[in-house]
Amino acid sequence: MTKSEKVQYTISTLQQLYPRVPVPLDHRDPYTLLIAVLLSAQSTDVRVNQITPILFAKADNPYAMVRLSVDEIREIIKPVGLSPMKSKGIHGLSKILIEKYNGEVPKEIHLLEELPAVGHKTASVVVSQAFGIPAFPVDTHIHRLMYRWGFSSGKNVVQTEKDAKRLFPKELWNTLHLQIIWYGREYSPARGWDLDKDIITKTIGRKTVIAEYYRNKKTR
Repeated sequence: MTKSEKVQYTISTLQQLYPRVPVPLDHRDPYTLLIAVLLSAQSTDVRVNQITPILFAKADNPYAMVRLSVDEIREIIKPVGLSPMKSKGIHGLSKILIEKYNGEVPKEIHLLEELPAVGHKTASVVVSQAFGIPAFPVDTHIHRLMYRWGFSSGKNVVQTEKDAKRLFPKELWNTLHLQIIWYGREYSPARGWDLDKDIITKTIGRKTVIAEYYRNKKTR
């Protein structure tokens, strides 16, 4: 298969498996999505979805959030980890949203990246899922699969994002990045990986990755 045939095969397989893709983080609007994505850094979506209802019951908009102290926010979000940094970020960005944007979440990636505790990936998720603006946020699943599939060098997430944007049609980015995340979780995880179930990697995967898989299987 040529590179473009591999890309097309990947897209069509993912569309068959995931004709509808839910956003993994529960949210109601751009603000609650922004907070949920910020909380998900170095945590799991499952854990974040357990904590956000408690937090949003007290504050689901920037005006209510700034009425909570940083310590109060921290106490609620402790189970997701990195709570000192995240609680300051949530309080600080809520204050900025009120002062600069009338309590609204901006739609531009560069403006979102200026907010405390908001990195490029968080900003990309918000613009793509809250506003439908094409973006390709790269998480650990996408980074791993782009390498396994031979679509990226695996050097860093910046390069992986560039390669994904170059290879995949822009109009598919917002759906595709979610499809790859779900596929990575269900069929091509980092641990407990079964290549026989991972149809995409088995069909188009990087030869060295497949060879290493079988080598490791023999030594187990």
